[in-house]
Amino acid sequence: MTDLILFWHRRDLRTVDNIGLDAARQRSSKVIGVFCLDPNILQRDDVAPARVTYLIGSLAKLQESYAHAGSQLLILQGQPIERLPALAKALSAQAVYLNRDVEPYGRERDRTVAAALREAGVEVQAFWDQLLHAPTQVMTGSGQPYTVYTPFWRNWKSQPKAEPVVGLTQASGLSESEISTAKAETIALPTAKDLGFLWDTELPLAPGTAAAQEKLNAFCSRAIQEYGEQRNFPAIDGTSRLSAALKFGTIGIRTVWAATEAAAVESRSDETRQNIQTWQQELAWREFYQHAMYFFPELAEGSYRAQFKQFPWDNNDDYFQAWCEGRTGYPIVDAAMRQMNTIGWMHNRCRMIVASFLTKDLIVDGRLGEKYFMQRLIDGDLSANNGGWQWSTSSGMDPKPLRIFNPASQAQKFDPDGEYIREWLPELRSLDTADLVSGKISSSDRERCGYPAPIVDHKQQQQQFKQLYQQQKQT
Repeated sequence: MTDLILFWHRRDLRTVDNIGLDAARQRSSKVIGVFCLDPNILQRDDVAPARVTYLIGSLAKLQESYAHAGSQLLILQGQPIERLPALAKALSAQAVYLNRDVEPYGRERDRTVAAALREAGVEVQAFWDQLLHAPTQVMTGSGQPYTVYTPFWRNWKSQPKAEPVVGLTQASGLSESEISTAKAETIALPTAKDLGFLWDTELPLAPGTAAAQEKLNAFCSRAIQEYGEQRNFPAIDGTSRLSAALKFGTIGIRTVWAATEAAAVESRSDETRQNIQTWQQELAWREFYQHAMYFFPELAEGSYRAQFKQFPWDNNDDYFQAWCEGRTGYPIVDAAMRQMNTIGWMHNRCRMIVASFLTKDLIVDGRLGEKYFMQRLIDGDLSANNGGWQWSTSSGMDPKPLRIFNPASQAQKFDPDGEYIREWLPELRSLDTADLVSGKISSSDRERCGYPAPIVDHKQQQQQFKQLYQQQKQT
């Protein structure tokens, strides 16, 4: 009799290049996919409607992939520690296969669910899939986790990368009687609206594996070749836009790496190869932050650097609300916030600008901005979001901890023609470009355009932040 294996999907919403799913299929043809709509995640106060919309759309595509392979993807709703063992018991599953997570909640969830499954007599097999290198594979010479990126990158880059694994094919699904049994434990896939999340704007990346693969192919055929020069200009479509796909695993990281290596082989100049490596370094940054979250789970709650644990933030609520709504009076900051509020995504250079502005100009705790990002971003990921905010706040793992971005100089350097600002602040389109990017807009022009005056003075706030920072270092 063929073993019935349940494969529990979480951050791996695909049937292609999926390590755990491939291992399950090698053991048995009867592999049934499962996804649990977890209230511990969906009922948090930092869940973005765009992200849930992408999740549900990707689950619909995943169900189609399972059907094409001859099997099914079942949907559960409720506490995983209850729903997974109940389904496994009802279907007499021999094993549950899954891919590991790095986040504190995910690791504790997996530990408790695995214990409940084993107590019920169900075998559990776990694999590393979302990373090119598992956390314990990239360590210092003394066997410690890295806390500085550059040596991490050198070690990480030197290690051989696994090839993509084959997709799920020629699987067998549930029998009619088993389907009837499963119906008592499962639900039909709901819409995001059914779950209480409303998003009526086109997503910046369409859900599912096919859309992610198409985006990867397009990026590797063109933009990656000039990535080093163009990645910092938000008006240029010079980035991969794959962050949501990597967050939810609608595309495998080995597939992504193989595509970059193929692009490097086909490149005709050292400059192009350097541009490709620059993007590969971004993949390494992703893994650096995930390894950090794995080894230092306390990062999810607060700063890595001791002096920031009791930092005397002003936390002016009016300032914070103006920042959230894109009405600080600083055009590049407001354009970036309106982009995120509108489409659920923000260019990475702009993420750094607005994070620096919130913490260094408004002197507001970066954890508030980190949470607001999670409430809006389609690609909101604990490790990457936390790592990026701690880098910008100067509270994280960074050999040069104190960075302060000047909004005007950032706009002048990376949006010199004001294209990005004009796209997201249409009320300012008629202004002179030099005034627009410098932020030196006259009071009469601001009044005419209905655009607010700057809520703070950058130079004064910069000095105040530096004083607070030095005081904290001394204490």
